[in-house]
Amino acid sequence: MHRTIGVLLEDLANPFSGALHRAVEEEARTRGARVLAGGPAGELAHVLQCCRADGLIVVPSGSDQSYLARFAGTPIVCVDRPPTGFETDAVVSTNVAGAAAAVRHLTARGHRRIAYLGGHQDSPTARDRFRGYRQALGDRPGPVVHDLDGESAAERATLALLRRPDAPTALFAGHDPITRGAVRALRRADRHRSVALVGFDDFPLADLLEPAVTVVAQDAARMGRVAAGTLFERIDGHEGPPREIRVPTTLVPRGSGEITTGS
Repeated sequence: MHRTIGVLLEDLANPFSGALHRAVEEEARTRGARVLAGGPAGELAHVLQCCRADGLIVVPSGSDQSYLARFAGTPIVCVDRPPTGFETDAVVSTNVAGAAAAVRHLTARGHRRIAYLGGHQDSPTARDRFRGYRQALGDRPGPVVHDLDGESAAERATLALLRRPDAPTALFAGHDPITRGAVRALRRADRHRSVALVGFDDFPLADLLEPAVTVVAQDAARMGRVAAGTLFERIDGHEGPPREIRVPTTLVPRGSGEITTGS
C-alpha cells in the first residue's frame, strides 16, 4: 500500500512554496509515496480525514499552531518557521545568522545608518531576522520599522525614511515583499544607485533589475528534502524529542548591496 503525505503550504503560487513542494515530491517518489498539496490550515482536516495522510509537512501561517494538537499521533514536520503552541520537528533557515551576515556585508562597505524594514513581530522568522540585524550592529542600530504588511506598506515606509534629515545610507529588508517595496521606493526617489539594499529571500527577476538586488537566499529545495526525510523517519517509528533543524542561507551579492557610502 502506498504511503501518502500531505503538504500544507501558505501560498501555492509563491516560488519558495513551489521549490519546497517539488523537493518533497522528489524525496517521496524515491520512497514510493505520493504527495497531496493544499493551502494552509483550513484544508488540513480534509487532507487527513479524506485522504488518510500518513504524515504532514506544514508551512505554518498565523501566530498560533495549537490547532495541530487535534492530530496527535500523525507525524508532522513544520517548515520555514517553528510552530507556536505545538511541539514538533521543524526545519528552518539560519535566520539570525543570515540577517547578521547581510548587515555585516553593508557595514563592510562603510554604512553606519542601516535601516531595518521588517514584517509582523509575532512571526518567529521576523523576530529572528531582527535579532540578527541587532546582533550585527550592536549598540549602533539605525531606524527600525516593524509590522510592514506587504509591498505597498514597505514602499511608503521606505519613502518616509528617505525624507528624513538623517536618512539611512543602506536598507535591510526582512522579507521579499518588503524588499520589492523598498526597490520601488528607491527608484521613485531616484536613490537606487546611492542607497544600498540587501533583502532576505530571493524573488523572481531580482537579478535582472538595475542594480540587481543582493539577497540572503534560503535553500527551499534543501529544506524540502530535509523535511521529507525527517517526516519519513517519524513515519517509520523514530521517537525522541522534537528537533529544530537549521538549513544554511547564502548571501548572493548582485549589486544593490555593494553600493558604498558616498556613491
